[in-house]
Amino acid sequence: MPDQKRRKGDHPGTLIIIGGHEDKEHDMVILKEVARRVGKGRLVVTTVASHQPEGYFESYQEAFKKLGITDLTELYIAERSEAMQEEKIKAFDDVKAVFFTGGDQLRITSQIGDTPIYSRIHEIYDAGGLIVGTSAGASVMCETMMIEGKGGESHRIGDLRMAPGLKLIRNAIIDQHFAERGRMGRLLGAVAQNPRVLGIGIDEDTAIIMEGQEYFTVLGDGAVYVVDGSGVTHSNIADGANNQILSIYDIKLHVLSEGDAFDLVHRRPIEVWKLKDQQSPTQHDVPEQKPVRKKTEQKAAEKT
Repeated sequence: MPDQKRRKGDHPGTLIIIGGHEDKEHDMVILKEVARRVGKGRLVVTTVASHQPEGYFESYQEAFKKLGITDLTELYIAERSEAMQEEKIKAFDDVKAVFFTGGDQLRITSQIGDTPIYSRIHEIYDAGGLIVGTSAGASVMCETMMIEGKGGESHRIGDLRMAPGLKLIRNAIIDQHFAERGRMGRLLGAVAQNPRVLGIGIDEDTAIIMEGQEYFTVLGDGAVYVVDGSGVTHSNIADGANNQILSIYDIKLHVLSEGDAFDLVHRRPIEVWKLKDQQSPTQHDVPEQKPVRKKTEQKAAEKT
């Protein structure tokens, strides 16, 4: 659901949230969409999620070069103190888009949360810019993110760890590598903890595109699973013993593929033809973003 605290008239930017392992060599459907939106603007690829970032940036540099992106730079932060350095902060001057690569989502928040870089990212988004995340970089977009939980089996109570994310999306929790790693159980476990939160599971080489906070469209080779717990009538999440299998009643599931859209306000799939009159995010021209040059008051990623 949209962030109700945004002021009327605010124009948030675009989020492209990828389930990981996006194609970098063949059709590159998702990266082409990123490149189309970046255009001749500056793109920062941040590899902060990785403990060993060698090779991450180079793979994206090669792919984006094929797609015509020439103004591309890497940002890596080995220690949190570096996120306070003027040189690192200036890397975001006049930036149109930021791309978070995969790794460990907790490393992203622990390194940049409540720093000038965190503020910069929100400034870029609030000014109409593009924020992209893949794998760990997808999960970190949420107000609350999953950081640990077993896949490939039914969810057991107590087997899930969550933490504050970057708060670019409210009222939703995102999981990635979804079908490939059998993560339906743990997404159900996350939704059971607070059914107000919409669960979104994204397959590999698949993305959701959110222009603003009201709906998303699906792009890519796999599926997007939306778990809606608003109608849940019972679960044992609070009363069950630790390690007991989760039970939950009256959960709703939607499965979407490329070209489908989802209304985050009313929690319903949208027929694509209805979006065309509103200019679908994958079809219309990208709104011009005003460059962000001035620092604003720091915002805390950990504030909930």
